[in-house]
Amino acid sequence: MKSNPQIELRWRRFFEILPGFLSWIFLVGVVFLVFFAPVLGALFLIAFILYWVIRVLYLTVLLVFAYRHLRKQKNTDWLALIEQTCRQKPKQSACDKTIEEIQHVVLFPVYKEKEDTLIPSVKAVAGNHYSLKKIIVIFAVEERGGREVLEAAEEIRRRYRDKFGDFLIYVHPDGIEGESRTKGANITWAARKLKEYLDERKMAYDNVLVSCLDCDTRVSRSYFACLTYHYLSNPNRTQASYQPVPVYHNNIWQAKSFARVIEMTSSFWQLIEGMKREKFVTFSSHSLSMKTLVEVDYWPVDMISDDSAIYWRAYVHYQGRYHVVPMYVTVSMDIATAPTLWETVCNQYKQKRRWAWGVENFPMVMMAFRHNSKIPRIEKIRRATQILGEHFTWATWAIVIGWLSPLPILLRDYLFAQSVIGYQFPSITGMLFNLTGISILICILISMSLLPKKPANLPRTQMIKMFTQWLFTPLITLFIASLPSLDAQTRLMTGRYLGFWVTPKLGGSTEEGVRRKK
Repeated sequence: MKSNPQIELRWRRFFEILPGFLSWIFLVGVVFLVFFAPVLGALFLIAFILYWVIRVLYLTVLLVFAYRHLRKQKNTDWLALIEQTCRQKPKQSACDKTIEEIQHVVLFPVYKEKEDTLIPSVKAVAGNHYSLKKIIVIFAVEERGGREVLEAAEEIRRRYRDKFGDFLIYVHPDGIEGESRTKGANITWAARKLKEYLDERKMAYDNVLVSCLDCDTRVSRSYFACLTYHYLSNPNRTQASYQPVPVYHNNIWQAKSFARVIEMTSSFWQLIEGMKREKFVTFSSHSLSMKTLVEVDYWPVDMISDDSAIYWRAYVHYQGRYHVVPMYVTVSMDIATAPTLWETVCNQYKQKRRWAWGVENFPMVMMAFRHNSKIPRIEKIRRATQILGEHFTWATWAIVIGWLSPLPILLRDYLFAQSVIGYQFPSITGMLFNLTGISILICILISMSLLPKKPANLPRTQMIKMFTQWLFTPLITLFIASLPSLDAQTRLMTGRYLGFWVTPKLGGSTEEGVRRKK
């Protein structure tokens, strides 16, 4: 039975509107309570802050456990572990393959990034404790990036191709019908070309692991060994993605303090997410089997949030039997910073809004759920609620905490008159907020332990800044935490689709957002 296109469009618009509608209704409802039912509003805010504090403490516990995993596995000899668990008795374990069978492909999408961004990333791959002849590097170059970018890519290829099994460059043509100007369209083009390359050499797709890395991503020395171990030891290896821990260390000593705190918090969040296996979704740089890519028809070519969309596409394709394996090995990327504080704030806001545009996954998943009868209904409800709940929380919590909770204090005489709750509200909320100091202290200690070595040309006072920068936390909560998400949801709700904005790279260039094709 064919679907009615008009009905499908209405359903999609309904799912696009729902996240923003819920967020705005909630925020307007809180404001209404504070002004027109102040006692009830104050009680609600106390309950909300209490819930938020409990949640922060819970997430802090998960962060500590995740950090312990990261420290414990930092010095793991993954090649020896593969030998021990997979080589001795391969037929009696999940390891029914050997390390010699596995071929790695590293896919770098390139737009206008320059050599001083691309070369360190290639060097990081070349510096791995792994057989480099089992690694193929691919530059997926955008045609619209210009001839200069392609020539730079060719020069890097000439300098490094002898180190690897192969070094390929695929140029993604501009203006292909049905595509938007997004990273997903670029890497999908390159992956299709890779399929032709593998077919010519009769290489099995399930022996090929594709790591899609942003062009500023520098993998740690044990990345490919760690990835190989997790892949070989996973009985459902092709129905899984493999997610490292992103840290923003490339330019951390040069970036603005404001940006450093935001990106460190982002790394902490990914560590925490890795502890919640049933909710873990791919983010930024990740790896998966070529067999998976072919079967799910690669990354979407018309979505901005391709890194998470590939997970949901695979999840639906495999009828819900798809998962993300957390790898406690780091990949380092650039902090979105700029010469001035205001430019840094703008860059951070645009980057977080692009991340928050992952809300576009909600209508995509819901439309897929409508036509998929093999995924259990209770599972559909659970995962739909997960996506909706995460984006709802992201868009509202900081606004309630930072902007709305002070209202009963600022307007106490007007709203509460002689009410007891009005006079007790500041002391109650202050006591609750003080509990979060424990979490901030833990974040400071963990961030300091993860820092790369300080460059010799920087003064020792720079270490003091690494401590004091956490004073920006309240400011970040007010202006960066929720507003980008609410902005993204509002744009999706009103049909003003977000354009793809390229995050400024260290040594790279920026681009104005381009309009998303409808």
